[in-house]
Amino acid sequence: MSLAKILVVDDDPAVRNLIQRFLTKQNYQMESAADGKTAIAVFEQFNPDLVILDVNLPDANGYNLCQEMQSRTGVFVLMLTSRTDEADKITGFSKGADDYITKPFSLSELGVRVAAILKRQRVVTTAEQQRIIVDQLMIDPVRREVTLNNQSVPLTALEFDLLHFLASHPGKVWRRSELIQAVWDYEYVGDQRVVDVHVGQIRKKLGTDLLQPDKMIRTIRGVGYQFEVPENTGASNQSQP
Repeated sequence: MSLAKILVVDDDPAVRNLIQRFLTKQNYQMESAADGKTAIAVFEQFNPDLVILDVNLPDANGYNLCQEMQSRTGVFVLMLTSRTDEADKITGFSKGADDYITKPFSLSELGVRVAAILKRQRVVTTAEQQRIIVDQLMIDPVRREVTLNNQSVPLTALEFDLLHFLASHPGKVWRRSELIQAVWDYEYVGDQRVVDVHVGQIRKKLGTDLLQPDKMIRTIRGVGYQFEVPENTGASNQSQP
């Protein structure tokens, strides 16, 4: 099995080198960059599985860089920043970040979060290979694609995982903590409202077509969320060809 590739982007050489040395010892293949321009150049050549990305760079905004990288390859992104405001975290998640860790941080915690993100690249089981079709919505877990009315819906990696998980269990009500455990793959220590942000982004990207996404992914007040197939539509699972 090839080593997972991680790109560290931070303008602080001490932080950059510390992370690179630590994760190299964890058997990851590492590259680094000190600014946005260099990061994009390295990104294109290195094709990383995960980018650890600082928000404040001398020539770029980390949130915008996150979006640009994910639009190219769907890469996982862990935001690393000294910003601790909740609004900053929400911005990061809404831009597609898979996780968010603030400085100062412990290397052991960073290692756990990196491993958890990369674990989502696990092999898909036979049962999970079935497409989920609800009216004009199709979720394909093998190609990791979502289409609506035959048009591609550009979800981030985490948005796809969350939508697929909910749609795989229609009718079941999930608490936010349960969704974090199931989709994030570990006990996320941050604000559980991160789930709300991702659900909101999914609804926005699905739009307001016949599916009425706010009704398909229902908010159960005081509990969490439920994927409910509208009464006037059908739902089915189809095996891959």
